[in-house]
Amino acid sequence: MKKYNNSEKTVILEGIVVEEPVVSTDRLKIVVTVTDFETGTIMKQEKLGKILITTNRYPEFRYGDKVRVRGKLETPPIFDGFNYQNYLAKEGIFSVVYWPEVKLIGENKGNLVLRKLFSLKQRLEDSLNKLMTPPQSAILEALLFGDEENLSQEWKDKFNLTGTRHIAAVSGMNITIVSALILNFLLGLGFWRNQAFYFSLVLIIFYILMIGAPASAVRAGIMAGLFLIAQHFGRFAVAYRAVIIAASLMLLKNPLLLIWDVGFQLSCLAILGLIYLQPFFLNLFKKVPSVFQARNTLAATFSVQVFTLPVLIYNFGRIPILGPLANILIVPFLPLITISGFAFSFLGIFWRTGGQILSWPVWLLLSYLLAVVNEFSRISIVSLIFKNIHWIWLGLYYLLLIYFVWQLEKKSRQPNFL
Repeated sequence: MKKYNNSEKTVILEGIVVEEPVVSTDRLKIVVTVTDFETGTIMKQEKLGKILITTNRYPEFRYGDKVRVRGKLETPPIFDGFNYQNYLAKEGIFSVVYWPEVKLIGENKGNLVLRKLFSLKQRLEDSLNKLMTPPQSAILEALLFGDEENLSQEWKDKFNLTGTRHIAAVSGMNITIVSALILNFLLGLGFWRNQAFYFSLVLIIFYILMIGAPASAVRAGIMAGLFLIAQHFGRFAVAYRAVIIAASLMLLKNPLLLIWDVGFQLSCLAILGLIYLQPFFLNLFKKVPSVFQARNTLAATFSVQVFTLPVLIYNFGRIPILGPLANILIVPFLPLITISGFAFSFLGIFWRTGGQILSWPVWLLLSYLLAVVNEFSRISIVSLIFKNIHWIWLGLYYLLLIYFVWQLEKKSRQPNFL
């Protein structure tokens, strides 16, 4: 990808909005693929790449709009504790423009299918916010669509403290856990395994399409699909190879994911945790009642957290000690909240009264979820803080984990004559 000459001089450029804009109360962020770039009095007809533009909340812009931008082209900053430059670079963005003049010069330039999907998503979000009030609506909007702009910083901090932030974001961990639990949830309702398997795949595909299929969700969806296929056919060894192949193809296309995309790292580790450790934890928790799929939830939660814990500590410097317990109380309800949330939002587009009625049980579940997070966040020992963790500790942890998994695999292959 070609980098811009970020001289911080005023430039004029034209391009297409290639992603759904991120809207907040006072600003709008749009990603533009530049097609025309003016330096001095010369307008070059050259496709240069993507830039991130932060501009005023109004006028609004949509995916597929063609815009003319006049402003200073800058290199993304590096903040204390967060390399924003690397974060954008992995998406092919090497330049930013803050508060420029932006003028609409064309419409409907993007992919037709994506335009329709983003339009449907907007209608679903509008319906959701008309039928439900904050903070429940903000949590559900983040869970369903990945839009955290309406989620207050207070609640973000509480989710971080309790190790439940994944429920308020479309993350790799979230989609992986939810995909496993949707299958268990459907089985608990009495579906045949084949029915539950295909229905789960359809729901995951529908879910990813509804949020506009961002790269992180697509990667997580691939991993989740591989896990469900492996569970369906009982071929976990094949699943491991499939995960390696899928991750390798993603890295071949964008090697920066391995270093600068924590979501990619967590999604890969989460799926490996489910493949290799969920049978172990299911056996360990065999005395736990299976009511509301509690045993499966406990096993899935611990499997994912054991594999992802070092990466979480290294990047965020925190161990949520009571995270597993908080997740046990919350995660079983996520599939129901997700499916019901889509159902009442969709129904509310055409029949507001019916959508309102369906929203009431979802509101109750979200209120319960918020109450659990709020109570756990008040506990003084809810999490431990770690600073300046050296990467060598990650290596030692995963060496021990690999040895433990190898022993489990070795033991599982030994014949039992008892």
